[in-house]
Amino acid sequence: MRISRIETFSVAPRWQFLRMETDDGVVGWGEPIVEGSADVVAAAVESLSEILIGADPTRIEDLWQTMTRGGFYRGGPERSSAISGIDQALWDIRGKVLGVPVHDLLGGAVRDRIRAYVWIGGDDPAEVATQAAARAAEGYTAVKMNASGRMRHLESRDAVRGVVERVASASEAMAGGDVAIDAHGRWTVSVARTMCRALEDNVAPLFLEEPLAPELTYRFGELCAGTSVAIATGERLYSRWDFRSALESGIALAQPDVSHAGGISETRRIAALAELHGVGLAPHCPLGPIALAACLQVDIASPNAVLQESSLGVHYNDGADLLDYLVDTEPLTVKDGWFERPTRPGLGIEVDEAAVRKAAGVGLWRSPLWRHEDGSHAEW
Repeated sequence: MRISRIETFSVAPRWQFLRMETDDGVVGWGEPIVEGSADVVAAAVESLSEILIGADPTRIEDLWQTMTRGGFYRGGPERSSAISGIDQALWDIRGKVLGVPVHDLLGGAVRDRIRAYVWIGGDDPAEVATQAAARAAEGYTAVKMNASGRMRHLESRDAVRGVVERVASASEAMAGGDVAIDAHGRWTVSVARTMCRALEDNVAPLFLEEPLAPELTYRFGELCAGTSVAIATGERLYSRWDFRSALESGIALAQPDVSHAGGISETRRIAALAELHGVGLAPHCPLGPIALAACLQVDIASPNAVLQESSLGVHYNDGADLLDYLVDTEPLTVKDGWFERPTRPGLGIEVDEAAVRKAAGVGLWRSPLWRHEDGSHAEW
């Protein structure tokens, strides 16, 4: 069996799918994407195809090592994301050939289900209580919201109070459920300290995600040491080496993205490294159904997995939603706030290839560009 064909499809709302076919007709799917740079990732996939076409798809680890270490220059979000989607497709093929779900190949299931959480609010949150109540009515026991809009180097008491009040209103609407908050890397170290103190004193978020930008990962140690708020990070860390200092800093949750951090292969290794440091796993996944299916395979096989994000109904999903490219939505349907253990071969889903081909080629989504009131750049 040899890899004979690799294709990528850019589809609404902001996703990119990869189809890998073998010479005996087995098809595997992956999701190689950097939100806002799908075209660059597609070019990286095409470049890596020179290594893959004609290769044995069962040699997943050898291909992963060759793709990541075969060139003198390594890493970066676009190349790592291209490798991630390819890796997902390789695992999908292997599971389908053997007739087992991928988690069986990762050591087998350690749980029967994983707690789900989903987004509420938009990039610059205002009223979130109504959305939180709606999610609770759907059976979710946890949601996540952006903590704030753009933030300055130093912030006012009103800005801090606004974050606390929004989290409190969402928490009340969840009626016993949990609210996590995402700072989106918008805070400075000083603002993060102030915010953590205010959150400790007034509300108890399930976790605080990415309070600092990834280039400030080395500052997480002092932040974690000074707060009881559970700190999470990792969506912009792309390997176990990137995660090392974060895991040593005292974070509560590691959030590798299976479409950015080297696919199933590397995400599983990051999970094991997190376990070594007593850190939980909560894979980042604001993406499409293939990425989510890959996350679930890792969750089910990882002892320290805590909960799983999905993009169902997120504000980015304009033109298509999480389940729209599947033949059967049941494997990714949340039931009473949980994702059930996948049981079907490979990634456990059947992609609607006709729908993907029909939708392919849409305009590329680009990340928003924000500015402060003085005209300077603001973190989105």
